[in-house]
Amino acid sequence: MKRKSFDKMQCPIARSLERVGEWWTILILRDAMNGLRKFDDFQSNLGISPTILSKRLSSLVEDGFLERHRYGEHPARAEYHLTDRGWAFQSVIASFVAFGNSQFAPEGLATVVVNRETGQSVNVKVVDERTGEPITSPKYYMAPGPVASKKMKAQLAAAPSNGRGMRGEGCGD
Repeated sequence: MKRKSFDKMQCPIARSLERVGEWWTILILRDAMNGLRKFDDFQSNLGISPTILSKRLSSLVEDGFLERHRYGEHPARAEYHLTDRGWAFQSVIASFVAFGNSQFAPEGLATVVVNRETGQSVNVKVVDERTGEPITSPKYYMAPGPVASKKMKAQLAAAPSNGRGMRGEGCGD
């Protein structure tokens, strides 16, 4: 069964999931942010099959999250380095850590986000830049942006508020 592509949808969530929605992809990016560069290191750390890892690394290079740098010829070897787009995903990884720690870690914190310069752990929150209020408040919802299609505008306008913030089922695609 072929997976549906989200690439043509206007929804930024769908477009992001098209590129990073497969769970191995997010874990590979996490490991790259933690300093892993080589295929064998990713494979050993994740316990992922070589075939799947090869496909995921190729996709991450193609989608601009990683750059491939050759360092050996016989056999061909490469390192994978994060691009600016890859590093931009760090805020998502940090949000996953915060969410996982607050919702799925009854035994305590196994991982925390730390500032490299200070050595201090940080409290990760997504906040409204204007007010400083966490975006977990029910008063926030998704609305059509300036380039939203007529379909998206209609679907978001018709979506009832679910009483906990984000309206409707998605972005209107």
